[in-house]
Amino acid sequence: MSIFSKIISGEIPCFKVAEDENHLAFLDINPLKMGHALVIPKKEIDYIFDMDDQDLAALHIFASKVAKGIKAVVDCKKIGIAVVGLEVPHAHIHLIPINAVSDMDFSKPKLTVDKEAMQALATRIAEKVG
Repeated sequence: MSIFSKIISGEIPCFKVAEDENHLAFLDINPLKMGHALVIPKKEIDYIFDMDDQDLAALHIFASKVAKGIKAVVDCKKIGIAVVGLEVPHAHIHLIPINAVSDMDFSKPKLTVDKEAMQALATRIAEKVG
């Protein structure tokens, strides 16, 4: 069972920003930028391109709603999207507020953000996602 499946089941807490029947979005606890979120299918599948076409499309549509919520709250030019898939064996999409291409550099040090700030940001984004 992946760490994301444990988050879905409630075994591990998260800073949830959106959820529907098949997907969950939450803030990355080691963000590149404030507002960096992860969007995952609730069905555990390791490789995003092993998802069937309908599920892959639905994941991206859900991610689009989350990205718009982040953009409404976080001051940035755009929301960058990345699929790396090496850290956790559960398909996921990174949504990262960006002002420059370098904001998407995963080799940069991650931010350390206190829990209260993360929860406040998650709540604000969740309100915008609806």
